[in-house]
Amino acid sequence: MNSQIQSLRLLLLLVGATLLVACTPPADNKPAAKRQRPPHLVEVAAVARDDVQYQTIRTGTLRAQRTVRIFNQEEGRLTRLTSYAGDRVEQGDLLAAMDDALLKAQLNKAVATRRQAQQEISRLRALERRNLATDEELSRAATALEVARAEEALLNTRLGYTRMLAPFTGVVTERLVEPGDVLPRYSHLLTLSDPASLVTDVPVSELLLPHLKLGDEVSVRIDATGDFRYAGTIQRLYPTVDPKTRTGTVEVLIDPVPAGALPGQLCRITLTLPALQRLLIPFAAVRRDTSGEYVYVLRGNGKVQRRDIRSELIFDDLAAVREGLDIGEKVVTKGFLGLEDGKAVKSVNRTASGSNKTSTKTVNDPRS
Repeated sequence: MNSQIQSLRLLLLLVGATLLVACTPPADNKPAAKRQRPPHLVEVAAVARDDVQYQTIRTGTLRAQRTVRIFNQEEGRLTRLTSYAGDRVEQGDLLAAMDDALLKAQLNKAVATRRQAQQEISRLRALERRNLATDEELSRAATALEVARAEEALLNTRLGYTRMLAPFTGVVTERLVEPGDVLPRYSHLLTLSDPASLVTDVPVSELLLPHLKLGDEVSVRIDATGDFRYAGTIQRLYPTVDPKTRTGTVEVLIDPVPAGALPGQLCRITLTLPALQRLLIPFAAVRRDTSGEYVYVLRGNGKVQRRDIRSELIFDDLAAVREGLDIGEKVVTKGFLGLEDGKAVKSVNRTASGSNKTSTKTVNDPRS
């Protein structure tokens, strides 16, 4: 019985060993082939030189070319104020008058004093011819006459200050006092504005300022008057640039004034610069980090190189490059995920070099 059990055990062991050998895969002396990673795919574009004509739109606020505040130069009671806000006045028209009774009385006294001084010096000269008057007496009389004349001129001038006349033809925009008010000296009475010509000040990037000059024509659109374009000219280029925004100021004259245009309205100025040659790349190629602007340049060995650049103006989907690139070099425009300096890439597009045709673009200058 025991011999049969042992025989059965031996048979089971033999069967198990046979199955184990059958399930074991044959040994392979060759190493497993490494899996090939797919290449890093990018799109590139060539750096091209092209003639571009910058065109940019700036917003401003209309203002009258001349605005004057009218003040009184003599204290006292206001007797006349002839105009209200909105009234048109001609140059030389009377705007306001102050009570002049006291000044007239003082002037009459000064006239009498001057006449008395004249009579005194005439008497002394007659006496001098008979050697009855001294040079000292004549000198004192002459000085008294000069003082009397100066006092009379002073009071005449002050009397003229009691009448305020319009310095130019314009429209009254403010009336701040009323007749009967007793006013101290230099009180603001009226504001007079000249609506015959309107101007606006617009901010312009420091990069555009060197290409603008006095007399350049611009296009003006005033929102309140509809979709019309009016002619304007650059009449002043301010000599300083804001160090924070890097923008300067250009004053544009609109003459003649369009119907319905008023100071304070919003206007849009279109500035067009002459065509200039610039190195251009797609704006999508420009990267930025804490150290500044850069691009990835595709080298002849199929690897990319990080290159610091300095861009100028941005227009449409292109950027003008001031330094850092040469014409014909290819820059990466797509495929930045995982891209780094020195990485091997594969270009999946063909780009032709830029044409030499002049193109007009609308500038979107982020620094203005």
